[in-house]
Order: sequence, then structure tokens, then C-alpha cells
Amino acid sequence: MIREQAPGKLFIAGEYAVVEPGEPAVLVAVDRYVTVELEPGRERGSISSDQYGRQPLLWTRSEDGVVPDQDHRPFDYVFSAIQVIEQLAAERAIAPRFYDIRISSQLDDVSGRKFGLGSSAAVTIATIRALDRFYGLGLTALQIFQTALIATVRVSPASSGGDLAASAFGGWIAYSAPDRVQLHAAAEADGVQRLLDRPWPGLSVRRLPAPAGLRLLVGWTGQPASTERLVGSLQGRIRGGETRYREFLADSRSAVQALIAALDEQDAAATLAAIRSARMALGDLARHAGIEIETPGLAALCAAAADAGAAGKSSGAGGGDCGIVLAPAGADVHGMLTEWEQHDIRHLAIEVHTAQGAIDEQ
Repeated sequence: MIREQAPGKLFIAGEYAVVEPGEPAVLVAVDRYVTVELEPGRERGSISSDQYGRQPLLWTRSEDGVVPDQDHRPFDYVFSAIQVIEQLAAERAIAPRFYDIRISSQLDDVSGRKFGLGSSAAVTIATIRALDRFYGLGLTALQIFQTALIATVRVSPASSGGDLAASAFGGWIAYSAPDRVQLHAAAEADGVQRLLDRPWPGLSVRRLPAPAGLRLLVGWTGQPASTERLVGSLQGRIRGGETRYREFLADSRSAVQALIAALDEQDAAATLAAIRSARMALGDLARHAGIEIETPGLAALCAAAADAGAAGKSSGAGGGDCGIVLAPAGADVHGMLTEWEQHDIRHLAIEVHTAQGAIDEQ
């Protein structure tokens, strides 16, 4: 049996802007995981997960590739990962095989509600790692990420891939995305292997040092949010406010670049200031676009952080889910957590997943 894990993620700064090619973001991988177990199968393959409490998704093969016996939701990302790896194996003239995949996750609460920690990305990375070992493809860490991004944009074309990068590489990272429209077209026209063999303009991933003297805390508002819905809603409103959107991109870029510089220089005060600037940029975007990024729960989380002498903001698309806080040594963390409890904000006992291995050169 092959067993692979991938960590969840949290956006620290750069949300929404990162969907534009080349725009920077900072993310961190967290110590909550999706686990994929893979075993050889016979005559057909299967995908199953305890989270969904249903019969396994069975799949077979045809001349066109792998074919599910029924609707493959909620395994869209897993099935897309399978399809991309099967295509890559075929391009390398590797004989196809059947296999059974079992999935378990720590990225939900006991009732199955998602914490907003990037379960789709983590399961995609873990699945590709397992299939890489199964077929003996020998993919590098960067190629595993790239293959996962090819699979993801087939399901969610607007996805930036930042969550995939955090799950693939771990630790604190700075990330900017390639053009996924061009990526998808190239994969369809030229195949996966040829795409892996060429540079990806706009893609940048590099490790960052953890913030010195600052503690990362995570609060969950208990209000699940849909990243695809929120990002899609924003994209639908951009045309009417293109100038303001470009101003947001500039504001976000400035905040993220300041954050990256502060982390590189281990400047705690500048790190906190950059987090506050990133929050302000998102607030301006929300007001002008007419979308709710910082819900009342997230606003309460951030207010409690400010009262404690820390800096907080929403993480990811907002609209619920998690907020992050960076707290200096002198911050009143106990008072902040007490205030969170009064607003039904759950403190998640989360640590950073340690970075492993090198990020390949572009």
C-alpha cells in the first residue's frame, strides 16, 4: 500500500489579487492533513472517503481514458488528478493499471464542515504524490505542484494554485501564479509532459523565514464560505470598476511585497504593519465591489487582535471560515481568545507544517 499526506494551508496576504498572473501572495502550510492510501486494483478502480459516507466511486477504462461509473462529485479534484497522471503515464508509454484510493481528512470538523484550510488542494497534492510513486514517474517537487495545478484548473479555472503550492512545499512561501488559461490550453494542445518540460511565465514559488518574535494564531468563525463563489462574484463585477480593481491590485502588491521584505529581514513591527495594510486593501475591495469578505465574525476576530496589541485579518476568500493573527510576545493573547469565545470564534490549535526539501529552480 502507498500512503501519502499533504498539509492544509492558510493565506496570510494577497488573496483575490493572486488570481491575476504574477501578483504575489504569502501563504503558510499547517499541520492538518489529508491522507491518501492507494493499493493496486483489478478490473476497475475506486475512490472512497469516510467524509462522504457513501459507496465508493468506481471507474473503468475506455479508449478515451478513465471513465467513472457515476457522477464523480464530490471527488472532482481527485478524479481530475487521476486523469492528468494517466495522461502523463500514457505519454511516457507506461502501461495503465487499476488502483483503489481511500481518503481521510483532518481539514474538517467532526460534523464535516470545512475549516477553509484548502482540502481540495491537499487531496490533489496527496493523490498525485501517491500516483507518482505507483507509476514510478519520478516527478520532482515542482513537477508534482505543476501537475496538480493542471488538474485543478480543469475543475476550477479561476484557482490561483497558491493553496497547492503551500500543500506541496510546506512552511511559509511567497507565491505568484502563471496564466492558467494559457496553461489549460497548452495542456490540452501539447500534452502534460511537454508542458512540464517548458518554463511557466509568471510562476514564482520561494520559501520565506517564519516571522521572528511573532506567534501565528487561527480563529474559525464557524461560517463556511465558498471560495469559488466569492471569487466568481468578484470577477463578475470587475468590468464596471476596472480602475478601482487595478488600484486594489497595486495596494495588495504593495502590502505583500512589504510583508515579504519584513519576513526576510525578520522585522516584527514591519510584518504587523504589512498585515494591517493587506487587511485594508481587502476592505477597500469589498466596499467597492459590493461583496462581503470580512464578515461580522471576522471583524470581531480582528478587533480583538487589535485590542490585544496584535494584527489580524481574514484568510483566503473571507466570507466566513478563518482569520489569522500575528501576535508579538507582549500581546494579551489570553484576553483576545476570551473575546473570541464571546463571539463564538473557535481557536484552532494549528501549527505550521515544516518545510521539507528544496523548491526546484524555475
